[in-house]
Amino acid sequence: MADQTTSSIVIGATPAAVMAVIADFPAYPEWAQGMKQVEVTKRTADGEVGEVHFELEATPIKDSYTLAYDWDGDRSVTWHLVDGRMIKAMAGAYVLKEVPGADGAVDTEVTYRLSVEVAIPLIGMLKRKAVKVIIDTALKGLKKRVESLG
Repeated sequence: MADQTTSSIVIGATPAAVMAVIADFPAYPEWAQGMKQVEVTKRTADGEVGEVHFELEATPIKDSYTLAYDWDGDRSVTWHLVDGRMIKAMAGAYVLKEVPGADGAVDTEVTYRLSVEVAIPLIGMLKRKAVKVIIDTALKGLKKRVESLG
């Protein structure tokens, strides 16, 4: 698997509110850049999302892929690639940690870890930069979405 890239952001909401947005896959095209269509394709016996199919158009990558998810309450969610065309391997996680906010409010530090292998060869430095942009864009989009709902 490729090198893992990690970044964090603090969101002005509880871990439960943040995780609710992360788990609302059909809404991703409204806030996640490049997501054209997102569909939950499998649920676990207890109703959690098990697999999700994504249609991505983020220049230069256009792909259709499916990820499998593993949930740990409001603390974390991890995922790995089930199948994809351009994406050969992917593993990632959102890890949430409650932190003190302003005026006694509860905020959440969200750490996003991601490693990706694509079918087209990319120079290491270029690939790391692309993954970092993906993570930072996702975290900013998540923050904006969560805080606009709160």
